[in-house]
Amino acid sequence: MQLTVPPVMTHLPTGMLEGDVTEISRTVGDLAGYWQDNEAALRIADELLYVTQTWFPVTDGTEGAVLWGNTVLMPGKVGSEYFMTRGHFHLKRDRCELCITVSGTGALVLMDDARNVEVQEMRAGSTHYVHGHLAHRTVNTGSEPLVFLCAWPADCGHDYEVVRTQGFAKRLLA
Repeated sequence: MQLTVPPVMTHLPTGMLEGDVTEISRTVGDLAGYWQDNEAALRIADELLYVTQTWFPVTDGTEGAVLWGNTVLMPGKVGSEYFMTRGHFHLKRDRCELCITVSGTGALVLMDDARNVEVQEMRAGSTHYVHGHLAHRTVNTGSEPLVFLCAWPADCGHDYEVVRTQGFAKRLLA
């Protein structure tokens, strides 16, 4: 068993990671069906929505291991709805995560199983504890990219399907 892993660099002023990281980009069209105004989404389907970088120091979902990454969520709107991430619950509901806002302004939308919603402001330096029993998504309400860092358990799993089919109980509109 290998106990050491080569480090990555986290550039704190920008939130960007350097090293052996996985980068994924999503467009407005990749979130088809999530938007309130699907016709507006089709008109800008190719527009960049967000980019994530993830460091996987372990790849087998080891219990107790922690993953690290960032998201850069672009400013913009689909109709009157602000750009957002898909959002998800954790499959293992006792697994929580931390989010630290690097730059930009936005909102962390939290929803429990009863569909009660809380919205927390995201701004540079705000640090958010996301309980594992809460679905969570981020929304960019500003005019510049919203950049945040997250740490989460490698074995938490992600349930995007519930959010895709049922949505969040609240949407952030301009």
